[in-house]
Amino acid sequence: MTTHKALTLAAGTGFVVFWSCGFIGARWGTQYTNAFDLLAWRFLVAGAIAAVVLAIRRPRISRRDLVSQVWMAVLTQFVYLGLIFTGIDHGITAGVTALIGSLQPILIATVAGPLLGERVSHRQWLGLLLGLVGVGLVVADDLGAGHGSPLLFLIPVGGLLGLVAGTCLDRHRKPATTSLDALAVQSLVSAVLFTALAASTHRLTVPEQPGFYGAVVWLVLLATGGGWGLYLVNLKLSGATRISSLLYLVPPTTMVFAFLLFHETIGALAVVGMLVCAAAVLLIRIGEQVRCGNGGTPVAEPDRGAGLACVHRGAARSEQPDRAAIAARRRNSAHVLRDSRPAVRGACQPAADE
Repeated sequence: MTTHKALTLAAGTGFVVFWSCGFIGARWGTQYTNAFDLLAWRFLVAGAIAAVVLAIRRPRISRRDLVSQVWMAVLTQFVYLGLIFTGIDHGITAGVTALIGSLQPILIATVAGPLLGERVSHRQWLGLLLGLVGVGLVVADDLGAGHGSPLLFLIPVGGLLGLVAGTCLDRHRKPATTSLDALAVQSLVSAVLFTALAASTHRLTVPEQPGFYGAVVWLVLLATGGGWGLYLVNLKLSGATRISSLLYLVPPTTMVFAFLLFHETIGALAVVGMLVCAAAVLLIRIGEQVRCGNGGTPVAEPDRGAGLACVHRGAARSEQPDRAAIAARRRNSAHVLRDSRPAVRGACQPAADE
């Protein structure tokens, strides 16, 4: 369990850092060309690497899992990144764009229960709402400084909805594809989509500035390999609510990077918002959910007095008998006693409220 917690902490920390690098790379690359051209080049390089990886590994991916990965590429890369980069291309700062993306936790938590079977506790809801307040403070600080128009925010908001849909799709279908193979397949699909989009809109170019290719390398290595790779890893290590809560830490991290690299200022209100976001993440992630040691799918954190819970793909097994299991055993006992001891059959029948 200690090793698992250390792995989860390392994966979560790396995710925040590398995911933030994606916004910085977008800010860097769009100085030289348009968003579609930058994304096409990014995934042409990433797709070439992905093709080599798949050729070496030759993974066996079922048709169902392949369809899942294609849809994940469409929703979490083509839709999400396409609109996020477009928003930055139209003048939205990297920090504000990251802030819009950090609204994902509250949306994920809203649908996590009915769609994914992940219970969101009262403490987690409090953390999610607190994080939303922190995001609002940073947004208010940025708008007060006159950065961007509120209507422009609708562009990255559309991308956010794509990321939410893709996250829910992955947690619902639970593909058996490894994180590396999933990333490779998604990169190939995104290379085709973004190249076709850039070419069809006459935005595919061959920039001459060396800085552009520096941005492409930055995006491929840090954002695609690090950010998206650890995003998929964290989806396997944690529930959708917990991994989404880490996005609250992306805006402050992005703003620090933007301050160091592009001299974007950070106001006092934004600093307060960052601290509130950090407190929200700690509140959400207190007491990591119990996970199966043999690869089972994570479930909501059980109540302290209820014992452990363990769910596996294709079959369900609980280490702590629930009421349905108790009732089933008692019905079986009553069935056995029906022939040999009819007089006591009623005494063995389960109560109605069980």
